[in-house]
Amino acid sequence: MRNRLWRAIQKPLCAATVIVLVATGGIASSGVRAADNVKIGFSMPLTGSLASNGKAILTAYQMWQEDVNAKGGLLGRKVELVYYDDQSNPTLVPAIYAKLLDIDKVDLVVSSYGTNMTMPVMPVVMPKNLVLMSLFGLAVNEQFNYRNYFSMFPAGPDAVHDISRGFFEIAKEQHPRLQTVAIVGADTDFAKKAADGARDNAIALGFKIIHERSYPPATIDFTPIMRAVQAANPDFVYVASYPADSVGIVRAANEIRLNTKLFGGSMVGLQYGALKAQLGAQLNNIVVHDFYVPEPTLHFPGIEEFLKRYQAKAAAGEMDRLGFFVPPFAYANLQVLGQAVEATGSLDNGKLGEHLRSQSFSTIVGNIKFAPNGEWAKPRVLMVQFQGIRGNDLEQFKKPGTQVIVFPKELALRFPYPQ
Repeated sequence: MRNRLWRAIQKPLCAATVIVLVATGGIASSGVRAADNVKIGFSMPLTGSLASNGKAILTAYQMWQEDVNAKGGLLGRKVELVYYDDQSNPTLVPAIYAKLLDIDKVDLVVSSYGTNMTMPVMPVVMPKNLVLMSLFGLAVNEQFNYRNYFSMFPAGPDAVHDISRGFFEIAKEQHPRLQTVAIVGADTDFAKKAADGARDNAIALGFKIIHERSYPPATIDFTPIMRAVQAANPDFVYVASYPADSVGIVRAANEIRLNTKLFGGSMVGLQYGALKAQLGAQLNNIVVHDFYVPEPTLHFPGIEEFLKRYQAKAAAGEMDRLGFFVPPFAYANLQVLGQAVEATGSLDNGKLGEHLRSQSFSTIVGNIKFAPNGEWAKPRVLMVQFQGIRGNDLEQFKKPGTQVIVFPKELALRFPYPQ
């Protein structure tokens, strides 16, 4: 059966030039056989549109692996990472996880990056009752209701609404109060869910939606889309987009001189160092969701040391050089999994699932406890406004004051958002 399965998936894997890369640092000198290692398997976008993020996540995972192996590994065994390049292509993901489980015989799995790449993992792991630690997937478990799903994404148990709730709370605080909104989003899993939640939040807070538009993922020219928004003349604009789209939308908004009192939303990509440097001053006054920025109100034990190490590694690689957005949460993802393994003394997915559901975990992004649906029990979505950006120097983003937290109030240095 194994040979038949391998023949079935070999062709798509070869076509994708997927090569397993196993981190073996320290194993040879320890005398521990590879078969005795604790194997953690996953796919990762190392090429394609999500490659910069994928490489950053892999670096964070390898940092955790180095740290845990330096302390003796898990259950007295070295940790081995087994991974394949999914090329940022969701259609490759199921075959990769089938191989990881049926041929590579990994002990544990974590997801690829993001909503679009995590959804295809679920039908593979669910029949086997495996624990799945996902990374930055928005409300993935909403349609599956899978007991052993756990999300490293600070959007909380009502993620579809909490990812945008702060944006609309800010709009509500404006004086004079804003009344009309335009909602624009990509036709992808993440953006559709974010836009649906935004629509609900707008209605609940009494805003009138006067323009709503979705666009195909392959869209390149966003000027017509933003001109249509401008023609509707909304008081503020909410956008749900992925990285390439976010860049195009920001440039189009600047090109047409979009006239609105609040602009931004769930624009993935504007948190990445490369895109911040690329867009520079065009970012000023935009408000977007984020999860960590170097502001005085966000201090978690170990995160500054992690970022210093990560940024040193990123300086020589093709990845996010700031590492604020995803890498700390990737490291924390394996911290949680590792803590569960050590606490239960087991790799049994049933025992691990019970422990993950009932306990809290200390990580470099703070203390985490999971809700019954596997999301964070308490949301911590930040709304951050770009202020005072000059030129394209990346160093300015490492300092407080350029990405100012304006929501939630308990973490904001300035609230409400300045006009």
